[in-house]
Amino acid sequence: MEKFEAGQYDVIVVGAGHAGCEAALASARLGCKTLLVTISLEMVAFMPCNPSIGGPAKGVVVREIDALGGQMGKNIDQTYIQMRLLNTGKGPAVQALRAQADKASYSVQMKETLENQVGLDLKQAMVDQLLIEDGECHGVITSAGAIYRSKSVVLTTGTSSRGRIIIGELNYASGPNNTLPSVKLSHHLQELGLDLVRFKTGTPPRVHRDSVDFDQTEEQPGDQKPNHFSYETPDEDYLQDSISCWLTHTNDASHEVIRQNLDRSPMFSGMVEGVGARYCPSIEDKIVRFSDKPRHQIFIEPEGRHTKEMYVQGLSTSLPEDVQLQILHQVPGLKRAELMRPGYAIEYDVLVPHQLTLSLEVRQVPGLFTAGQMNGTSGYEEAAGQGIIAGINAAHKALDKEAVIIPRSQAYIGVMIDDLVTKGTTEPYRLLTSRAEHRLLLRHDNADLRLSELAYSIGLLSEDRYQAFIAKQQAVADELDRLAKIRLTTKTPGLAEYFQQVHSTPLKDGILASELLKRPEITYAGLASLLPLPPQPISRQVAEQVEIQIKYEGYIRKALHKIDKVKAMESKKIPEDIDYDAVDSLATEARERLKLIQPENIGQASRISGVNPADIAILSIYIQQGKIARVSDRVKP
Repeated sequence: MEKFEAGQYDVIVVGAGHAGCEAALASARLGCKTLLVTISLEMVAFMPCNPSIGGPAKGVVVREIDALGGQMGKNIDQTYIQMRLLNTGKGPAVQALRAQADKASYSVQMKETLENQVGLDLKQAMVDQLLIEDGECHGVITSAGAIYRSKSVVLTTGTSSRGRIIIGELNYASGPNNTLPSVKLSHHLQELGLDLVRFKTGTPPRVHRDSVDFDQTEEQPGDQKPNHFSYETPDEDYLQDSISCWLTHTNDASHEVIRQNLDRSPMFSGMVEGVGARYCPSIEDKIVRFSDKPRHQIFIEPEGRHTKEMYVQGLSTSLPEDVQLQILHQVPGLKRAELMRPGYAIEYDVLVPHQLTLSLEVRQVPGLFTAGQMNGTSGYEEAAGQGIIAGINAAHKALDKEAVIIPRSQAYIGVMIDDLVTKGTTEPYRLLTSRAEHRLLLRHDNADLRLSELAYSIGLLSEDRYQAFIAKQQAVADELDRLAKIRLTTKTPGLAEYFQQVHSTPLKDGILASELLKRPEITYAGLASLLPLPPQPISRQVAEQVEIQIKYEGYIRKALHKIDKVKAMESKKIPEDIDYDAVDSLATEARERLKLIQPENIGQASRISGVNPADIAILSIYIQQGKIARVSDRVKP
């Protein structure tokens, strides 16, 4: 194939899934001339699996992306068909939004955003290899021979990387949803010396809406109260005609069908080589691993307003198509279900993430960044969270600016990237609230308070958006101060009646409003009705923040104290090219792990499996002494 020069850019992003869209938009919005190239323009921000956004931990990531100036929150707010706040009976640390998306509209809306973004070109092409010059990545070469040059490249190829779809005995090379797979690029990455492994994910069957008996299922409507992912979406835009999802369950009969056909399951026949996600197993895996469970939840979810295709969440499978029909027909509500698409498993290549820095740059190939499922994660939200960071840092590389690294204590995005780079993953990584040691501080309600200053400082937040954030901050501070000055007594009108209503202990003496709000049964809304009106009306978002900050003040103070200790460790940088073999008394396992991961600071080093506190103490003292041996010195003649 004869090659030809096709264009010059600052940043090139390969792949227009959820990671690629955020990476390309961030780069262009930072002033870089950006190219986003994808195998199919019909697959921009496509949802090959669950047509939803958010959920525990994941929903917080969407809020963080929005606080950083990203697009996912805005896009789902414009295209959702149902919104729900989950875990409302629990504390704010585990509450999260989840939206059912109109699958087609979500993709179309994101494509339109990309097309209208100044400084961003969107093109359809297959990238076969990277352009490597002097050991650094400076562009891409397509299957047509087009050479696009750039200062940095972001790879977000998702499950297209040597993708293979498996349905029972049938298997064939394919990307998600029967699109073209990317084969030559994977081979090229291996030729560059990068370590790749195979992972697996899967999807459930889709059924025709008219063939579902909803009388045999339990309706799951959306919330009536307004809520949105983007801090810019006004409450008055809340959808009034949301579409319900429906709950049903597997049973003994459906389980028996699966058990009788395990010999035809690629999962158990050895046909599937890739490692699947522990937290999103196939239905056949559930039946084997949890044989004591009499049933499993199945959610029947609409894929959009203008389609009768329904997504059968919880029934992910790679069993043969005829077996899938048998299973469906044993489930209440699905006894006459018509299959529109069979479920399938898909295997794909993953870049082992210890080869990355915390900026998501590939250590062996400077100028190359990666994000999304090719880094070993699962989920649209995890991909998008990595995408915006990779896009920021690819742009900063092109602009000769310092990399942006978000610590674990500041965002779930930081937790995820640190986990991938520092701890690695042996299966598709899924964000969970339990992964975040500072989850009380990393809530869905305060992502803007945590990340807006950073976004504004690097140029991803507009002046209007930033001033709105400052105004919100001031309103919270003013209301906290006001509540700390108002004293309620036994003579406060309506107070005794309110106490009776919420079953709260009556007052014996006077109490400050801020102290009274710390009682679990007292709400800000109930308390505010007893107080003088504030100088300015209090928005729903400000009221929410005030209530949380007062109720959890003690816990938040303790968490912030722990973070100060972590920051002290992360401020101790480890010199690049340090020769760990020259550090006396390090344990052998610690030495090998440090050489593999190459942590950037003492805090990161302390989180590496196999590196114990004694090793950290030895390394800290060695660096503090200042006489640091370098690998580059050792190899000099």
